[in-house]
Amino acid sequence: MSTTTCQVVGFLLSLLGLAGCIAATGMDMWSTQDLYDNPVTAVFQYEGLWRSCVRQSSGFTECRPYFTILGLPAMLQAVRALMIVGIVLGAIGLLVSIFALKCIRIGNMEDSAKAKMTLTSGIVFIISGVCAIIGVSVFANMLVTNFWMSSASMYSSMGGMVQTVQTRYTFGAALFVGWVAGGLTLIGGVMMCIACRGLTQDDTNYKAVSYHASGHNVGYKSGGFKASTGFGSNIKNKKIYDGGAHTEDEGQSHPSKYDYV
Repeated sequence: MSTTTCQVVGFLLSLLGLAGCIAATGMDMWSTQDLYDNPVTAVFQYEGLWRSCVRQSSGFTECRPYFTILGLPAMLQAVRALMIVGIVLGAIGLLVSIFALKCIRIGNMEDSAKAKMTLTSGIVFIISGVCAIIGVSVFANMLVTNFWMSSASMYSSMGGMVQTVQTRYTFGAALFVGWVAGGLTLIGGVMMCIACRGLTQDDTNYKAVSYHASGHNVGYKSGGFKASTGFGSNIKNKKIYDGGAHTEDEGQSHPSKYDYV
């Protein structure tokens, strides 16, 4: 997979994940009433992070926001904070990743700068996805704990007969949306980090450049500069190879040891 493709796919996955996190945070069905013991009921209850709703059999739905903050459970407030932090970090990473896309040119921005921005956005997306997954998992753990505690309190030790009827809640649709959205954001961040490697330039590779003397009678060697004027000499051409001081005369077929400079 090319660098541009990996970067664009990571950007799109992170964008979908961020949209899913926003949708899951605003949904009301984080916990829904368990209808296992009472499948036929005139009232169906479900709760979200911001309000609780009641839907009647006639189709009328009434929702009531949580008018208190300090009166809410601490776990619910922690889930709220994690989801909000995940959304904010995702929005920051999305803004940075737009300018880091290789297919978009802004001024004279070099690939090294885009590589740093791509890595930064990838790390931010990973943290955002982890926050969303942790928030949803904490809420799910709270539901499981309350479910089994409610089930245990519904039965007494006398023959297992039901003494009281309590409303039990199970997983809602928002939990699954949050898990999927957090996973997409996490995968998108990993792909952005992988794409960063393709944008960095390899400084160990250098292009070979050859230099040639401008004149026929000018020789270069590592010790300094030497030029011959051509007066009072029978030498017509002088060649130097790789610092090896080799001088050839057109009229001489075999060079001697005095021909080396």
